[in-house]
Amino acid sequence: MNSQTPDLSAIHGFLLCPTPEAWIHAALAEPELMLVDHANCEKKAAGTALNLMFRYLNDFELLNKMSRLAREELRHFEQVLAIMEKRGIAYPHLSASRYAASLRAEVRTTEPGRLVDTLICGAIIEARSCERFARIAPFLDEELQGFYLSLLRSEARHFRDYLYLAEKTAGEGTAPRVQVLLQVERELVEHSDSIFRFHSGVPK
Repeated sequence: MNSQTPDLSAIHGFLLCPTPEAWIHAALAEPELMLVDHANCEKKAAGTALNLMFRYLNDFELLNKMSRLAREELRHFEQVLAIMEKRGIAYPHLSASRYAASLRAEVRTTEPGRLVDTLICGAIIEARSCERFARIAPFLDEELQGFYLSLLRSEARHFRDYLYLAEKTAGEGTAPRVQVLLQVERELVEHSDSIFRFHSGVPK
């Protein structure tokens, strides 16, 4: 294990499947596209945290954790932008993959189920991001490898924070609901996708 790589056994034990090799090959064939969509993912992650802060004002622990998370995601966004600028990579508009939208389509519409499911989805997305950073890092150039490995600790902490807040909000075992949403995520990751994105399934 690289000295920069934290123990990700909790992440691997949480997710129902690893990232398919076919996604790794697609990412290596589209490094610029991967960086552009990575930048988008960091913006969206910050936006999700900010939306939770605006919507749920009565939970100070949630507010503090989401504030820190949003700051870190925006810092990661700035780091991706710096790499793109250094490499002369343009920042075009990209359509989103179906991954996050398909997960959030499963979120219940009444509280507290809505918040619990939103937090579980956040945990799943952060876990998959962390897993993919670790999976692809060994195949990247030195600069990108170091950058992606540097993200692992914060992404793993974001996963733990989301899952903790979901369990705290539910007030009872969240395992059945987690498994339902994880199964949806597994299908999204393993099935074919019409486009390549950082969170896409297997590109056709």
